Amino acid sequence: MLTLIEKIIFILLALVAAGFTVHGFKTIIDSVRKGRPAPELKNIPASLIKAGVMILFQQTIFKARKVLSAIHLGLFFGLITYAFVNLVDVLEGFIPGFELIYGGKHLAFAFPPVIVNAFNLIADVMSGALLFSITVFLVRRFIVKDKRLEYRDNVLLNPKIKAGGQARDSLTVGVFVIMHVAARLLGQAYRLGDGADPFMPIASFLNGMFGVSQTGVHVAWWVSICWVLYILPYITRSKHTHFTIGPVNLGLAKQNPRGLLDPAAKVDPGAKFLHDLSWKRVLDSYACVQCNRCQDVCPMNFAEGAPLSPSALEVNKRYLIKEATFGSHPDRLLIPLTETVISAEAVWSCTTCHACVSICPVGNEPMADIIDIRRRLLIDGAEIDSGVQNALQSLATNGNWMSKGKRLRGRWAKEMEFPVKNATEEPVEHLWFVGDTASFDERVIPNTKMVARIFNQGGLDFGIMYQSESNSGNDVRRVGEEGLFEQLVEQNIEAFGKAQFKQIVTTDPHSFNTLKNEYPQFGGKFEVKHYTVTLLKLIEEGKLTVKNKLSNYKVTFHDPCYLGRYNGGFTAPRKLLELLGVEFVEMPRNCENSFCCGAGGGQIWMGKVAPGERPAENRIKEALTTFESNTGDKTQLFIVTCPKDMVMYSDAVKTTGSEGKIEVRDIIQLVAEAVGLEMPLEAEAVVS
Repeated sequence: MLTLIEKIIFILLALVAAGFTVHGFKTIIDSVRKGRPAPELKNIPASLIKAGVMILFQQTIFKARKVLSAIHLGLFFGLITYAFVNLVDVLEGFIPGFELIYGGKHLAFAFPPVIVNAFNLIADVMSGALLFSITVFLVRRFIVKDKRLEYRDNVLLNPKIKAGGQARDSLTVGVFVIMHVAARLLGQAYRLGDGADPFMPIASFLNGMFGVSQTGVHVAWWVSICWVLYILPYITRSKHTHFTIGPVNLGLAKQNPRGLLDPAAKVDPGAKFLHDLSWKRVLDSYACVQCNRCQDVCPMNFAEGAPLSPSALEVNKRYLIKEATFGSHPDRLLIPLTETVISAEAVWSCTTCHACVSICPVGNEPMADIIDIRRRLLIDGAEIDSGVQNALQSLATNGNWMSKGKRLRGRWAKEMEFPVKNATEEPVEHLWFVGDTASFDERVIPNTKMVARIFNQGGLDFGIMYQSESNSGNDVRRVGEEGLFEQLVEQNIEAFGKAQFKQIVTTDPHSFNTLKNEYPQFGGKFEVKHYTVTLLKLIEEGKLTVKNKLSNYKVTFHDPCYLGRYNGGFTAPRKLLELLGVEFVEMPRNCENSFCCGAGGGQIWMGKVAPGERPAENRIKEALTTFESNTGDKTQLFIVTCPKDMVMYSDAVKTTGSEGKIEVRDIIQLVAEAVGLEMPLEAEAVVS
């Protein structure tokens, strides 16, 4: 079809496009390699294949926004189809007589018609799917102006983003898809001199409108292919880098347990500048889809005064790198991340709930960036919240964050009507790691005592470490105080060494997480269970008997981040509630998609909080809305399995004016009622 001159021009243009594309990818690779080492990855080929399968079936996309994700299928599979379509188009241009219309009957050489017809039908239908999908997304961004694609005014943004850089990128690619696909369809339509081809319905329809034209075939071919030659190098310099880097990034995603943080660097720990981050965190910025799904689920993004957006963090990183590599501002990389990527206030807003990481379709970890930035801020002596400062000082001095003397940790146990063993003095099967809130907070201690009574009634051989126990360090590490975390780990492992036990049980999901996932790094390899698993086992083995079915309660359950999303502990609490006989109603956000109470990552220590609705308040409102759709006269309960949740949600019930409408209870309270626990006369009234 093409003349010799046209072929030469095309080859020259293709070489130029290839050169710019290679340069773009080389720049990306060079930038990523400047990042710090990341934890070693194993069996990378298998991981990449697994990621490829996940991407092919769009498994990560369908975690949220189901309707838009379904529409995205048309875009995704359409682009994959066009990778083959463009190859065929080039062959049609270079090989005389290479035309696949009408089943290939005009081909100069034989091709099975069934294969040709199948290709034509797929190409034609996917062309329509592409045009439909891209139109929906352009309408969504530029006409409907979906608020989920925007950022609040108090979020730090690169000036080019504020000036509409993302929108221009989207428009460029949108126009490319429309022009490229439309030109290709017209080119095929102009070929149909023998009338409609049943395997090319859209092209046949266009042929009925525009007729046959060899000049049109030429022009359409050049318009279609030239767009490809332009867009390939453009992708390496735009937000659409995720087309190619996203699948790779997912294949190179973290292999360690979710609850195990990447360790701090030995030299200059933490991140002050971009390339202080690990190479994987740098790669994240290129993989980012800029879809804002992470922002959708961020609990602090619901607090209107908090300036945190995980999406903005990744997008800002991408623009910072682009300015330093493809632009003329390499000095931008020498400006602290808290001035270019994320504000210090936003850094300290993160609850480390892992929601942003779990929802990301390409395996990004903005939370990991935030923790590394916190590490460096602490080392550099940056000003931090007074509440956090006081908590860290108390943890260093007393082993707990509540400014209580170590000897007071086991006071509640000495008030029990039966002896609670000291696991450092006599052997036990179950070492109960109680945690700070359950040991010291007067609002939670009644539940702590109830756990002890239930363990005792179930014949569980358990003990605690009394004053030898220190804070597990989970939140200390996530605040960025790596040195203090290691100090606490050392203290606890020393205490564990004095005790004889078979497994650890804990009522605190934060302690559960770090004992299970992070202590093994320091030689502390133990079997660790959450108390819901232990309670369920006692009932299933008949050591506790449900005497009273709690059919008078309508309950919903909140999945703690560090039990559920981090460690997959979804089953035991729900199985317990089922055995107790309550009417269970699931909140819309549950299990993997559960919402955060707002206490994690040191937030419970904060002396100053952002104005606006708090995460716990938002969650209580969600629970009430859930109950309203299931009317009845039963007592409505909000069930928790975390001491911090007990505190956060009890306060939220008051601040939302929901007293009398819903009660917050620990699951142990329901277990105690169901098994007919005999309470001593002097037993305290629990928080309700």
